[in-house]
Amino acid sequence: MLAKSASLRPAPRLYLATPVICDPTGIMTPLADALASADIAAVLMRLALSDPRTMISRIKALAPLIQNSGAALLLDGHADLVARSGADGAHLASIEALQEAMPALKPDRIVGAGGLPTRHDSMVAGETGADYVLFGEPDKTGDRPSAEAIADRLAWWAELFEPPCVAHAANLDEAQLFAASGADFVLVGDIIWNDPRGAAAALADIATAIGQGYGPQGGAQRANHPHGVRGAG
Repeated sequence: MLAKSASLRPAPRLYLATPVICDPTGIMTPLADALASADIAAVLMRLALSDPRTMISRIKALAPLIQNSGAALLLDGHADLVARSGADGAHLASIEALQEAMPALKPDRIVGAGGLPTRHDSMVAGETGADYVLFGEPDKTGDRPSAEAIADRLAWWAELFEPPCVAHAANLDEAQLFAASGADFVLVGDIIWNDPRGAAAALADIATAIGQGYGPQGGAQRANHPHGVRGAG
């Protein structure tokens, strides 16, 4: 992997995680409003567990809304459903899952890597061919590193490695800190959907905090999507 340039870094872009989806009709309007409110590079679709046919139907119900906005659609896990559903890729939460999914998804689809508790794990993910690495997401028990530890990992990665780094922000202050620490993308989820003002207003605040302008084309861009271009869907 190549070292990055020391030139001025553009503002990161947003990576939006959906709520866990059981019925796609309930999320369509707020998701459309969110996609129109800020510069969103990708949407991470979180699906309630069901049989494959039902999950594919849920994905296909929302895929046009997401992809027609210019955002990439990634599944949270479920790499086996990517091709059949028309998704652009998958986010895998362990090195083992990443390595298992890579042959089926590359080179046409986006493959993201999370569940990287150590710097060594991060480097293994990059060497395996992950299109991005994610830092700061909660583990299965809900625990996550401190904001300062996440910022330190981002700064280390941004200085030394080429694949984009994504930071999971749990609040506005974290989003601002992670943007300043070198994140290429800032992932937001529950803080957006739980905001009583609505997802669009919450996203507008996050966009401002990380240095983006308003509107779908606001903010400078280093890459359109987590691996530069949206994968075939």
